[in-house]
Amino acid sequence: MSQPLTLTSLPLFPLAAVLLPGGRLSLRVFEVRYLDMVRKCQQAGAPFGVVCLRSGTEVRKAGAPQEQLHSVGTLAHITQLHSPQPALIHLECEGAQRFCIQHSHVLAHGLWVADVQLLPADHPTAVPPHLMVASAALARVLASLRERQAPQASPPPTADQLGDCGWVANRWCELLPVPLALKQQLMQLDNPLVRLELVADVLDRTGIAQA
Repeated sequence: MSQPLTLTSLPLFPLAAVLLPGGRLSLRVFEVRYLDMVRKCQQAGAPFGVVCLRSGTEVRKAGAPQEQLHSVGTLAHITQLHSPQPALIHLECEGAQRFCIQHSHVLAHGLWVADVQLLPADHPTAVPPHLMVASAALARVLASLRERQAPQASPPPTADQLGDCGWVANRWCELLPVPLALKQQLMQLDNPLVRLELVADVLDRTGIAQA
């Protein structure tokens, strides 16, 4: 069996948010510790890591305690970069593979870097009949969002996506108004069917799938 792939000195972007594989993330970058990092990643075609904060704030403040990070995050690939002025960058990113932090430290200028082990991607798992209500409800929600936003902002989901447990669960995790800690726990689950079962339970208890 092949050894899990590791990445060394992966730059991290701690956020009060959870990025899931296949998800989209918009960032407004203005801190010095990130401006150079995202430019280098974009030039090299390399990802950076998005990790959810256990404690602390996204923007570093003088005298504040050091941020505490969750141990599992997601690689973010830059899809668009726009810099309207030298000290401001607008980023569009897409979530890729999950990773587990093996060791992390903060550089002198405040940037977190880590040695990480990449986690396996979700195994394709068909949505079982009793969970198709979650898939159908997701299709309705995404269609409604496209109507309210620019239709070209995101393509409609494919039948394969709506039929895959991991993809449906991940998109619901992004949309559901649940605590960050729960989103983090769901993202960390290795079994996409279990992840969708838990999401479906939230949908059932809140009545969202019947809306």
